[in-house]
Amino acid sequence: MDQRIHEHAAVLVDWSARIEAGDDVVLRVDEGAHDLAVAVAEKLGERGANYLATYASDEVEAAFVGAREGEFEQDPGFEVAMLERADAVLSLRGQTNTAAKAAAPGERRSAYKKSRTRIKELRMDTDWVSTLHPTRAHAQDAGMGYEEYRDFVYDAVLRDWESLADEMARMKELLDAGSEVRLVKEDTDLAMSIENRTAVNSAASVAYDSHNLPSGEVFTAPYDPEGEVYFDVPMTHDGARIRDVRLAFEDGEVVDWSAEVGEHALDDIFATDEGARRLGELGIGMNRGIDRFTDNILFDEKMGDTVHLAVGRAYGDCLPEGQQGNQSAVHVDMITDVSEDSRLEIDGEVVQRNGRFRWEDGFEG
Repeated sequence: MDQRIHEHAAVLVDWSARIEAGDDVVLRVDEGAHDLAVAVAEKLGERGANYLATYASDEVEAAFVGAREGEFEQDPGFEVAMLERADAVLSLRGQTNTAAKAAAPGERRSAYKKSRTRIKELRMDTDWVSTLHPTRAHAQDAGMGYEEYRDFVYDAVLRDWESLADEMARMKELLDAGSEVRLVKEDTDLAMSIENRTAVNSAASVAYDSHNLPSGEVFTAPYDPEGEVYFDVPMTHDGARIRDVRLAFEDGEVVDWSAEVGEHALDDIFATDEGARRLGELGIGMNRGIDRFTDNILFDEKMGDTVHLAVGRAYGDCLPEGQQGNQSAVHVDMITDVSEDSRLEIDGEVVQRNGRFRWEDGFEG
C-alpha cells in the first residue's frame, strides 16, 4: 500500500477529527475507498476508538431512489439511532462511477434529500469529516492520468495545516469585522451582507469548525445578496454536468438563472424548497497546493484564486447563538475564477485583487 495512504489516514484521524480513546466512529466508505478505510481503521484501533463501517455507494443509492414508489420514510429510526450515538462520522469518498446518481430522476433525488433532513443534521452535530481517496474515476473527471491524480490529491491533503491556518486567520479577521462584501469581475457585480456573522477558518480540523480534508478556505454565511454573478468553473451535481452558470439576485433571492450546460439541474435545485433560492455560504479559496480544477467540489472550492457561493443551507457555525440562517435540504456550491480582472471588497476596501491577497507579494490595492 502507498505510504501516503497511511499518512492521509493519520492526518484524518489525528489532525482533522481529533479522535480519542473510546470515541464511537462511523466510517462511511465509498466503493473505491477500501484501501483508505483499511488505513483509517488501523489508526482508529491504535487510538483505542470504536468503529462501525457503512457502505456509501452512489450506485446503490440511485437504485433505491429510482425504484422506491411513493413517499420516502422521514429520517429512518435505525439511522437516527446510529448517529445519535456517534461521536464522529468519517466519510471516505472514492467513487468508481462519479455519474451514478444520474440514474435516478432529479425530482426523486430531491425528494429523498428532503426526507433525510434530520439525518443530515445529526451527522453535522458530530465531529464529522469528509475526505477523498483517489480513484481512476476521479482521475478521469479531472483529465489526469491515475498516477498524476494521486500526486495531486496528496499534495492537497498532506499540507502544513498549522501554517495555513495562521494565514487564513487574517481573512477570517477581515470578514468578522466587516458588514458588506462585494465581488466584481466580468459579468459579476454582487453585494451581500455579512454583518454579525462569524467566518470559519477552515483548516481541515474540527478544532477550527472545519470538516473537509483537504480544506483551505475561509467561509461565512452571507445574506441579502443583490446583483448578478457568473460562475465559470464547471461542476457536476448529482451526476449532472453544469457549466457557465449565471444567477441574478433581488431582495436576497435568486430571481433568474441560466446555464450553458445543465440548466435542467439548476431547475431541480431551485425547486427543492424556498431556501434553495437563497445564499447559504460565501467561501474564499486559499489552498495553493490545489493548482487546477478537477470537477470535484472538495478540491475546486478550496483552490487559491477562487471564490464560491452556495445556494441553500447556511452553516450554524457562522451564525449568532440562537439564530437560524437560511434553511434548505440542499447546499450547492458554485465557483468563480478570480485570478484575473477581479476584486473582492469588504466595506469598500479591496482585500483581494486578481487572486492576490493584500498581504501577499504582487497585490495591487
